[in-house]
Amino acid sequence: MSDAAGTPPEPGQDRDGGPVALLGPITAACLLAGVMLALWMPRFPTPWASAAALVLGIGLAACLPRLRPAAALLLGLGLAGLHAQHALSLQLPPSQEGRTVTLSGRIVGLPLHASMQSRFDFRVDADPVLPAALRGRLLRLGLRNASADARARYRAGQRWQLEVVLRAPRGLRNPGGFDSEKHALAQRLAARGFVKAPGRSVLLASATGIDAWRESMSSRIGQEVDAPAARFVRALALGDTRGLEDGDWALLRAVGLTHLIAISGFHVALVAGFTALLARGAWWCFPGLGRRLPRPVAAALAGLLGACVYAAVAGFALPTVRTVLMIAVVAVMRTRRQRIGLPDTLAIAALAMLLVDPLSVLAAGFWLSFMGVAWLMWCLPDAGMRPLRAFLSAQAVATVGLLPLSVSLFGQASLAGPFANLLAVPWWSLVVVPLALAGTGLDSLLEGAGTGLWRLSAWCFDLAWPLFEGLGRSPLAMRWIPESDAWALLLALLGAFWMLLPRAVPGRALALLLWLPLLWPARSPPAPGQAEMHVLDVGQGLAVLVRTARHDLLYDMGPAVPEGYDAGERIVVPALHALGVSRLDMAMVSHADLDHAGGLAAVARGFPLADLRAPEGADVGAGRPCIAGDQWSWDGVRFEVLHPTPFFPYLGNASSCVLRIEAGSVALLTGDIDEVIEERLLARMPGSLRADVVLVPHHGSGGSSTPAFVAATGASRAVVSSGHGNRFGHPRPAVVGRWASSGAEVHDTAREGSLRIRLGARDSPVEARRATHPRAWDAEARRRSASEPR
Repeated sequence: MSDAAGTPPEPGQDRDGGPVALLGPITAACLLAGVMLALWMPRFPTPWASAAALVLGIGLAACLPRLRPAAALLLGLGLAGLHAQHALSLQLPPSQEGRTVTLSGRIVGLPLHASMQSRFDFRVDADPVLPAALRGRLLRLGLRNASADARARYRAGQRWQLEVVLRAPRGLRNPGGFDSEKHALAQRLAARGFVKAPGRSVLLASATGIDAWRESMSSRIGQEVDAPAARFVRALALGDTRGLEDGDWALLRAVGLTHLIAISGFHVALVAGFTALLARGAWWCFPGLGRRLPRPVAAALAGLLGACVYAAVAGFALPTVRTVLMIAVVAVMRTRRQRIGLPDTLAIAALAMLLVDPLSVLAAGFWLSFMGVAWLMWCLPDAGMRPLRAFLSAQAVATVGLLPLSVSLFGQASLAGPFANLLAVPWWSLVVVPLALAGTGLDSLLEGAGTGLWRLSAWCFDLAWPLFEGLGRSPLAMRWIPESDAWALLLALLGAFWMLLPRAVPGRALALLLWLPLLWPARSPPAPGQAEMHVLDVGQGLAVLVRTARHDLLYDMGPAVPEGYDAGERIVVPALHALGVSRLDMAMVSHADLDHAGGLAAVARGFPLADLRAPEGADVGAGRPCIAGDQWSWDGVRFEVLHPTPFFPYLGNASSCVLRIEAGSVALLTGDIDEVIEERLLARMPGSLRADVVLVPHHGSGGSSTPAFVAATGASRAVVSSGHGNRFGHPRPAVVGRWASSGAEVHDTAREGSLRIRLGARDSPVEARRATHPRAWDAEARRRSASEPR
């Protein structure tokens, strides 16, 4: 009962006076804080500690209502800890890596078929005859060494028996790099691997389920729409972004439209609104239905059903799930004849998301979705605002409110974004998407009925696309922002809050000062006469950035596979941007092998290469060769090329450019030279080999690092760039032992991530990325823990 008879309950209260605020914004914020505390600890809470926190939180909530915020925090801590520990327990034990096993299961999601390889997710059957560590697990498998027709046989929803080789999820750790280990944890991915013998794979059952329907419908759009925009129609109608190329994504990032190209929460709301409108129309045509179910309740339930179906079509992407939960809250309140405000609706949706899957906070979509809606609800409470003014205000709020998160999550910001969204949001969401959805719905009922609408949707998309291409080439396009600390994000969010306060609040312009640590983070370049090296974690390859006070040199660009993985694009370019590199004064390719020069094209697209050097005969487009005797000085740091000598023939590894860097202490970059070249260097210039830091030749192979060469360097730091579990066995244990026996401290990017080495500082200290940025889900830390005696 309310306080006075006949007085309707206030928004946010039920009719019994019990506050819905029990599940309101404060409770949601405290639950989120507990989840964050558990997941961002250096180590996850133990299962016992998590269970204790969970039980204590439930007890506090039940017995001491005034302590419900504290109860929510404990509940989040315990729940996230248990989920995280369970997700880690699902991953393949290191002891079982590299084995060949035969598994049966189903392809889930949409397989990605590129020109030379394919990739798909595979849910293993929960069959007792299968290995216990893999039953019911989710795997990510690659398919190689098979023709395009053979790979095309693998379709969503099929059941297969496959012979696979697996490894536990493991990623590369670099500044500005994608954290694939975090992604694997959030997705509950047990292992990655490849199908060993595609010819021996057995199809157990044909494609069934929603994913099979999505793939079939996507193929129909591709066949019926003879226009370049067909790939975007598939993305907007079905959430199928497989057809988008790297150039498409680069342009979408440049103009700030990536959030619209796949199915978003707004699209789900459109479908829900349309189905609710249909239900209202049916109840208006048949008034007798109202005696069984009131029209508002029927409309709410119909909207929820439409949202659920559309979210399934989209593969239950996070923004769609968030919107479905919000619609579900509204529907439940309608059925109970209760009113609820938008803040409480958002809070209950967040609570539901966190209670069901607390690891969802590890995805960028969680923060962008909920923060975006929260900013809009707080800043635009006036429901009577004119539509145009409301739309423009929403764009301004979204731009200011989400910019700090976008910079922190992606390291980039688009100045063209607000202008592109002014057109894209209404045009795509109110014209292109409804046409694509209507076509999909009609074609589902009658094959061929949706072709015209699909083609019209593609035509409408193509009308505006040239404008976005022009914006992407303009000076307003995407800007990369150097990496900053977490406190810079908090200050920028506070600055955004201050800027979006009412106009009467004084000093709003001063809020811009709070943005400076995020948008222009403090850089600490080496002092004159000193240098620093960043040995990037590129897997089985090499990329080293050498920085002086005002110059930057890149030695090798990482590996790349034709029409496949490109470390230059995925690792080197983002790392350079994160480190604040705006230009490269010189790029040196040690030799033309793909594990060293593969990423050159991607680096050249990101940074103009005015001075590119490589060995004579290396076909990489170098402007001049690197020849022994070349010397130059930058900011008091001396560089000298030691190999190859003039007229030395190009012999691949043996022709590697060897670079000596003298900055108080000395570093030696050796490429892939072998023992023959080591002997030549010892005979020709033994004194020049003396160094404090040595990049171990050829990733630590057995054909290099001779005892005489190791002794001649006298290095205190030996650095290996290698890939975890590489097929060459690099670095060889004997080579590691040889360097260690000489007194050198051996560092390996495979174990430690990218390495930062300061030359000229005392002892040339080495900072390892995995050590300076610890994560509870770190694969190397888990491997070490598993190998320790118990």
